Amino acid sequence: MKRLINIDNGGTLTDICVWDGKDFTYTKTLTTPFDLSQCLFDGMTKASAEIFGEKNLEALLHSTQHIRYSTTQGTNALVERKGPRIGLITDDPAVVNELRQTEAEASLFDDLIGTRVAVVDPHADDEALNRDLVQHVNALTTAGAARIVVAVGSGDEERKLRKILLRKFPRHLLGSVPILYSWEFTADPVRSRRIWSGVINSFLHPTIERFLYNAEDRLRAHRVKNPLLIYRNDGASSRVAKAVALKTYSSGPRGGLEGTRALAQAYGLKHVLMIDVGGTTTDVGSVKDAQIAVDRRGSIEGVPISFPMSSVHSAGIGGSSIIAVTDGEITVGPESVGAAPGPACFGFGGKSATITDVNLLLGVLDPGTYLNGDVSLDAERSKAVITSTVAEPLGITLEEALVRMEAAYFARMAEAFAPMIENPAETTIAAFGGAGPMSACGAARLNGVKSVLIPKLAAVFSAFGISFSDIGHNYELGIPEPTAESAKQVYDTLLARAERDIFQEGYELASCHVVSNLLIEEADGSRAFEQPYTPGDVPQVKDGQQAFLTLSVTAELPHASLGSGAAVTPTPAVPNGTRRVRSSATQVDEVPVYSLVDQAPGATAQGPAIVEGPFFTARVLEGWKLDVTASGDLMLTDTH
Repeated sequence: MKRLINIDNGGTLTDICVWDGKDFTYTKTLTTPFDLSQCLFDGMTKASAEIFGEKNLEALLHSTQHIRYSTTQGTNALVERKGPRIGLITDDPAVVNELRQTEAEASLFDDLIGTRVAVVDPHADDEALNRDLVQHVNALTTAGAARIVVAVGSGDEERKLRKILLRKFPRHLLGSVPILYSWEFTADPVRSRRIWSGVINSFLHPTIERFLYNAEDRLRAHRVKNPLLIYRNDGASSRVAKAVALKTYSSGPRGGLEGTRALAQAYGLKHVLMIDVGGTTTDVGSVKDAQIAVDRRGSIEGVPISFPMSSVHSAGIGGSSIIAVTDGEITVGPESVGAAPGPACFGFGGKSATITDVNLLLGVLDPGTYLNGDVSLDAERSKAVITSTVAEPLGITLEEALVRMEAAYFARMAEAFAPMIENPAETTIAAFGGAGPMSACGAARLNGVKSVLIPKLAAVFSAFGISFSDIGHNYELGIPEPTAESAKQVYDTLLARAERDIFQEGYELASCHVVSNLLIEEADGSRAFEQPYTPGDVPQVKDGQQAFLTLSVTAELPHASLGSGAAVTPTPAVPNGTRRVRSSATQVDEVPVYSLVDQAPGATAQGPAIVEGPFFTARVLEGWKLDVTASGDLMLTDTH
């Protein structure tokens, strides 16, 4: 088979995972915020050197079937509020209060929309409606709106406004303004969710669009025929032209969850919590009984939207989170130094302390092997920053500061996933990302969890998880009337849309997997029940309920598989050296260091220990036992 390239673009590092149908080749590169297409090509070039023995990007690209790409660009843009100002045209002034009901909604509304709201009467006579719409659009754009969302009572009324606006502001003119119509974007009957979905998508769209089309242009320059595929937060992938910006939000964590589900199935684990610790955030998700937790109606920054989303919670703690002193206490995050300037030890001008600096001075990290030696670490810079920002303000020694900073980091990480633990005895932490394996034992112990699983691909695990993605599209429409005829009309509409979209992806509908479900939703938006739909079925709807049809079309790609958690014969793990690691302000221990890839299945040892894998370092605390599984993963058990 041809290769499949999976890329997960993070705030600090970008991960690349290439699969040739048998083996994985993976690497990392620093994210380039000034041009995200640069780190994409930097990473693929590095991967080509691993595959061919020398850099040969052309050979890699022309031996690849698809590139599947996940980016935090949308997530970061919303967090940093870096996007276009949005204008809103509605028919009800009460919409403003409806969209600002919670503190989170009010904050996002003020930042994205503010006072740029216009109210029209869609039932006014044509002359008045034409005049009012033109005046409102001109006023909104003069006030700074670069994009406009239209949200009025019904789809028919919005289509009426659309005809007028297309006539008055033709798309081919420079004076045109991008307009999104809420009912066209999603048929969610709950107005606030529908409008928020349109507003957030309009905010994310230009940032995502510019970068991704730039990346596609660079690929065309290499004569790559297959389009770039965008990995979405529903677990499927699609070409850039068929992707919705809103569905790129939090797509990386969905990759991690897909990989976590594969781990849960391979090892027969009842409940696995994904702890994906990146440079800026820790993403926490749940896989229970091999099922990914998905919210029927998701939320973004606490704001409800119309689309399903994986139930992932992000905390502002990562390998580049700033550790500082606030009011005499050590605090961790949510501010981050990101990729630029990065931790102080990177030598790029960072002036704030991070857990990366702490682990370097504790002895957990080896400056010569960090990120496989691709980044050299400067301990003196870490000492200077931690001394000036933490030790001196608290009036303590550098050694005491290091121990207390690590404890604060453990506690902050433990807080991030504590609410998702139902039964510590049945819970396994799957720790990955660059910083996850270093801190998983300390955080797990604080929550009473005694099992931690660190996959051998931990450093690029979200990129690995993308390898379970197919090309696909998902659709949903409300059924106007609870009759077989009405349901069949909706089904035909969705099927025609699916046939068109999957053809544009390069596949015939007949060769794809199509699934349609009838879904009944309560008035509050909760799911009443869901069942497979067959044309001719009659929706059984009670008072207050709404019937929907969902349809998914999937063009399947080859998938990787994880080895099983088969029993192995225990043998003593073989260290390849030792490292002096500080365990307290006054004690430094000589700790064995194990190379994960050099250990045979069944290798076992007791902590304290350091285990080094490709691009990651795991800290095994005292009282923890390490075992290398049949698949080469690292299973840690707290024996205290």
